[in-house]
Amino acid sequence: MVKTAEELALMRVSGQLLARVFEMLDGLTLAGMSTLAINDRVEHFITHDLAARPASKGQYGFAYVLNSSINQVVCHGVPSAEDVIRDGDIVNLDITLEKNGFIADSSKTYMVGEVAPGAKRLVRVTREAMWKGIKQVRPGARLGDVGAAIEKHAKANGYSVVRDYCGHGIGREMHEEPNVLHFGRPGTGAVLREGMTFTIEPMINQGTRKVSTADDGWTVVTDDGKLSAQFEHTVAVTKTGVEVLTLRADEKVG
Repeated sequence: MVKTAEELALMRVSGQLLARVFEMLDGLTLAGMSTLAINDRVEHFITHDLAARPASKGQYGFAYVLNSSINQVVCHGVPSAEDVIRDGDIVNLDITLEKNGFIADSSKTYMVGEVAPGAKRLVRVTREAMWKGIKQVRPGARLGDVGAAIEKHAKANGYSVVRDYCGHGIGREMHEEPNVLHFGRPGTGAVLREGMTFTIEPMINQGTRKVSTADDGWTVVTDDGKLSAQFEHTVAVTKTGVEVLTLRADEKVG
């Protein structure tokens, strides 16, 4: 669970490379692109431009380098030539990258073209909820503090937090201990220590928190068909607080 200074330096490299993937995506016009075309663009960028490995490809038998989750898809959307992104959609792109033996994991929900006010609000609040959780990270804090902050912000805005999926420790493996719930009570859960690395990745729904898995065995959708959004960063506990390893150039902590 706790990484050495040398391991953290390598994780920092992976995180910075993954941030560059999202900065590349920020420059694309997603409307009219299929999710498979986005997948292929990301795979080429990771392998050729960054000389890294897309860590999701082959993990648990998954054949692609990213998850593409549109509108009511909560997570684990499978790239397809038939799934074309349209004006007004929101789409979460969840990507992992491995370099020098260490993995970074991040996701971002994109608003494509003219998005309805309700969708814009959901995306904004979900991003805010992630940062509320990140700001709780420091030595001596507990994982329950992270989850409670996320849940409080989501509920205050009339939304629900998906409980079926959570953040996770990360390093040499994509999924390590601990599990990072996005709900909970302050003062409970594992105590955070300097050198711990994990993801914070809340999935926030407009309606019910209940979800179902499609027949493909991967795609998770809201039970009521309402929208879902997600944001994710890989973070490290520092001596005085938190470092966001996958922070992008257009972001600042908080």
